[in-house]
Amino acid sequence: MVDTTNPPDNEESRPGMEPLTPEELEQFLARARAQGRLLTPEERTLVFGSRPQPTPDAPPAQPAVGEMEQAWLDAARLAQLSENFYPELGDKRTQPAPRLVQGVIFDFDDTLALRTRPLDELMAEGAQAAVAYMRSAGMELPDEFWPNVVEARRFAEEKSAEEQEEHLADDAMSFLLQFFGYPASKLDPTVLHTAVDLFYAPEMTAWRLHEGVAEMLQRLHEAGYKLALLANYNLDRAFQRTVDYLGLRRYFDLCLSSASVEYRKPDTRLFQLALDRWDLLPYEVVVVGDSLREDIAGGIELGALTALCATAANPQVVHENSELAGQVKPDATLADLRLLPAQIDEWADD
Repeated sequence: MVDTTNPPDNEESRPGMEPLTPEELEQFLARARAQGRLLTPEERTLVFGSRPQPTPDAPPAQPAVGEMEQAWLDAARLAQLSENFYPELGDKRTQPAPRLVQGVIFDFDDTLALRTRPLDELMAEGAQAAVAYMRSAGMELPDEFWPNVVEARRFAEEKSAEEQEEHLADDAMSFLLQFFGYPASKLDPTVLHTAVDLFYAPEMTAWRLHEGVAEMLQRLHEAGYKLALLANYNLDRAFQRTVDYLGLRRYFDLCLSSASVEYRKPDTRLFQLALDRWDLLPYEVVVVGDSLREDIAGGIELGALTALCATAANPQVVHENSELAGQVKPDATLADLRLLPAQIDEWADD
């Protein structure tokens, strides 16, 4: 029987030693556990035998690779690769610097266009047509009713300017009819709207563009400037028809009247609608108009560049401009709107 009380240090010290039987191995391990000790490396080797040493695998044979030939690129091929895959390697001088001015907001009446007939004459013609239509639709109206239609419009426009909140043309006509005995519940909306359209119809075709305006807008449009048309006007559908009649829509990203939002210039919220659409900041925009109070003062409050067109024809605007001349200072004053692109280019490249 093999003495496992003090096992040999290694197998070589006990040549020919027979391996332990299962019973002897269990007895040896039990004594080791009773002594609270771990087996030494030599004892583990004696009891369990030596671990087989792994035989390293032979490295895989590497295929022979011949020397690669250089790929020759001519200038044209290199330029094409740079453009398609490595634009940062291109000539940075060909990349234009961003312009300081990105967008232009225009006023409409007396800035881009003027009436070819007096407004009083146009309103009288439209009011008479509207009253004739309402009578044909079965409405009983007093004799010589049409001057009341004109006065109702004038009153609404004065209130709009005073309160800086647009009083709509449809509402003005409705209030007038209610005053003369037609409650709102008995008014046919279709008849009301058609009457208002007839009232404004003569004006829609009485506008013509100032000389050179179409060419000026085309130049700005082709140069990549964003363009918006914002007007204080109390009937948006009449304004939009006028825009189409004059062929202006092709140039503009946005054509909007105060009637569609019910607040007016100089309220900066109207200008901000264009900035939000374009994702631009105020200093990247130019506000162009004929009114110091509505266009220029609003543009200054917004934080935009401003250009005053010395083309005001409305007596009220002419009076207000003379009153505000010492207080509201535009960045530029233009006697001819055809000078605007050069002025904007100068600001854009500063």
